[in-house]
Amino acid sequence: MSDLKLGDKAPNFDAETSEGKINFYDYLGDGWGILFSHPADYTPVCTTELGTAAKYKEKFAERNVKMMALSVDGVESHKGWIQDINETQNTNVNFPIIADEDKKISNLYGMIHPKADNTLTVRSVYVIAPDKTIKLMITYPASTGRNFDELLRVIDSLQLTAYQKVATPANWREGDDVVISPAVSNDEAKELFPKGFKEVKPYLRMTPQPEKK
Repeated sequence: MSDLKLGDKAPNFDAETSEGKINFYDYLGDGWGILFSHPADYTPVCTTELGTAAKYKEKFAERNVKMMALSVDGVESHKGWIQDINETQNTNVNFPIIADEDKKISNLYGMIHPKADNTLTVRSVYVIAPDKTIKLMITYPASTGRNFDELLRVIDSLQLTAYQKVATPANWREGDDVVISPAVSNDEAKELFPKGFKEVKPYLRMTPQPEKK
């Protein structure tokens, strides 16, 4: 079982996919990435997820995020499944799905949780920054589909807070007020945040969302 943690380098790999052989780092290039696993091909929840992911591809692309999925079945199975996804979800799957029949990548990333299932991957999500470090890990049980609006929300937060001395509060969405980092003094905050800030408590200061760098 992998013990990957936030801040660790995302392991690189070469893999056969529904779009040919791919090196993960080369595929991501200098941008962000999202890697998400599926228990198996031709499963109902995964079918809806991959259809939704395809519909959200442009929203991820606007954030310079490339998508890649993984399932423990083979390329030919993936290609047949993609036809079903396109038909039933009224979309066009337009990103690679890794064929991980030997579960090498699943084990590399810790996608198999023996107490949940000895053979199938859980629904793991990894968001990877341009420096190839892991910035987010979310694990869903096999029975629960992912919320892609939440993934976009978290990516918006990650991309804002990576370059600004702020954090995002509960239920934050793009454009909402943000929290000033406790490490920033009030004098420094006046320079960094020209729109001003409100001191609710000495440790809780709110400011309008600054522009992303």
